[in-house]
Amino acid sequence: MGDIVQTLAYGSWTSPIDASLAAAHDGHPDYVGFVGDEAWWTEPRPTEGGRRTLVRRRADGTEESVLPAPWNVRSRVIEYGGQPWTGVMREDGPLVVFVDFADQRLYAYEPAAPDEEPRPLTPVSLVGGGLRWVDPRLHLELGEVWCVLEEFTGDGPTDVRRVVAAVPLDGSAAQDLDAVRELTDGQHRFVTGPRLSPDGSRAAWLAWDHPRMPWDGTELMVAEVAPDGTLRGTRKAGGGADESIAQADWSSDGALLYASDRTGWWNLYRDGEPLCPREEEFGGPLWKIGQCWFAPLADGLIAVVHGRGATALGILDPETGEVVDAAGPWTEFAATLAVDGSRVVGIAASPRSAYEVVELDARTGRARVIGAAHDDPVDPAYYPEPLIRTFTGPAGREIHAHVYPPHHPGQVAPGDELPPYVVWAHGGPTSRAPLVLDLQIAYFTSRGIGVAEVNYGGSTGHGREYRNRLREQWGVVDVEDCAAVALALAEEGTADGDRLAIRGASAGGWTAAASLVSTEVYACGTILYPVLDLAGWGIGETHDFESQYLESLVGPLAEVPGRYVERSPVEHADRITTPFLLLQGLDDVICPPAQCERFLARVEEQPRRVRHAYIAFEGESHGFRRLDTMVRVLESELSLYAQVFGLNPPGIPTLELAK
Repeated sequence: MGDIVQTLAYGSWTSPIDASLAAAHDGHPDYVGFVGDEAWWTEPRPTEGGRRTLVRRRADGTEESVLPAPWNVRSRVIEYGGQPWTGVMREDGPLVVFVDFADQRLYAYEPAAPDEEPRPLTPVSLVGGGLRWVDPRLHLELGEVWCVLEEFTGDGPTDVRRVVAAVPLDGSAAQDLDAVRELTDGQHRFVTGPRLSPDGSRAAWLAWDHPRMPWDGTELMVAEVAPDGTLRGTRKAGGGADESIAQADWSSDGALLYASDRTGWWNLYRDGEPLCPREEEFGGPLWKIGQCWFAPLADGLIAVVHGRGATALGILDPETGEVVDAAGPWTEFAATLAVDGSRVVGIAASPRSAYEVVELDARTGRARVIGAAHDDPVDPAYYPEPLIRTFTGPAGREIHAHVYPPHHPGQVAPGDELPPYVVWAHGGPTSRAPLVLDLQIAYFTSRGIGVAEVNYGGSTGHGREYRNRLREQWGVVDVEDCAAVALALAEEGTADGDRLAIRGASAGGWTAAASLVSTEVYACGTILYPVLDLAGWGIGETHDFESQYLESLVGPLAEVPGRYVERSPVEHADRITTPFLLLQGLDDVICPPAQCERFLARVEEQPRRVRHAYIAFEGESHGFRRLDTMVRVLESELSLYAQVFGLNPPGIPTLELAK
């Protein structure tokens, strides 16, 4: 006799995926590298204050955390950080150089040395945001680590300069910044770390300036490396205002490789010639310094992360243009790769598995999990089963989305009931929602609440034309596309049109808030660390990297100031008629608390009272990382939906909604 299936209303299903479980599995491994023949990477520790540790995989297959708490391997350059560590294997053991989050100094560490503590390589500055470092590369022949230096020159968020720098490994710069050699002249506002040609004679890096973002246009810079380690004859080798080069490196024979979107898609080039012209992406938006979508192998082949709307790991033969993808269940590879001989290591996930460290043997094509292996914390029968959908939006434009219907192995809803759905708007906005297992989504779907992740116009993964749909249309196209998906789900009988919500964080929080003030599609919304006041955010309230992002997303402020007012939710608090939950980290310098505070003040001035809740978290910044924070966020969000949609989820604390 089979298991008994219970019939219960949507939203009242019992689930083993509680908020603590979902929060404990938030985040994923990142920033892979080889130290000798060992694969290393960073990993989150939500239960240890949200820090990231460095993990090594020894030859016998065992994994160990290299750095104990409170060491936190994470850079704050451009606030989003980037590659925070590098290492090399010497005769007496590994030498690792990393950035610690607390003071942003570079440290050198030799794990094999008994009682050895990490020793600082760079000084502390008390000016503004201080000194920060990212994308380090060791050059032992010079006794240096080459990286990007971000130096604050004043107290303002845009009082900053960035250069390629060489830091001595002997510790002489630990108290004296003058001991650091600056390799570039600071002419460009933003730079990536340099990549040296195999013979060490040339260096290549990327650079760009305001008001461009790196996905708008970057310049590929090349210089000769003199015997004393100085860079000479710097020249532009590619890119420009309307061409985004996302990554550059050198092939084993000294050819210059780079990923450019000059054709409308990020494709690979060798010395300016296309290697594999396709309407696919072999690159992505450079949100973090040192992101890596391709890695040249010693035999001339190239490991590539590529795809359209999703990503695969493959091996590209530059002579034939053929790509052979690794076999396996994975639907998403992160923008981090490392190679050692014929071994390629990356980070991959699927709708049935969280991100794990995967190794591909380029000779045999065999791929296997070697670290941070996914281990089902619950019966996978509780995982959602996503549908890849394409919807039609205004003017007939395509909208890409992942739809996660309610799913439970032992409980179903009455046949005459339609489920509530929450539309998830991703952050960025120049980014996308990957098709991977997310226990936060499963937290809702296993209780009978559907989720629809919308890759609205402006998202990446579908070429530059799709990306450019959002140019000067932020707050319009994203809002319209999310609404089109929500309404289509209701019209086709997938979702209950009276029980729709929208949820988003960061740029997605903007979309959620803008949707609540400009549409009547949703019954409520969850808004996490959002942009709410365009003019305030664009004039001194955010960090340098995105301080002129709105010039392309909304339009030049000097030319269209009225547009900034018209689209800002803070200016239209009187239009909100539905309950909302607002969540904010008090240490957030990207979307600061002042945005939420102004918005709430306007809401509370209105004669018509709207039920809402505001929860601010001390010690949290942009993107919540602490276990207790994430638990409260999930439970509060579920309680909001329960109160608005008339659901009865068991065991959930009630969120108090102010009136």
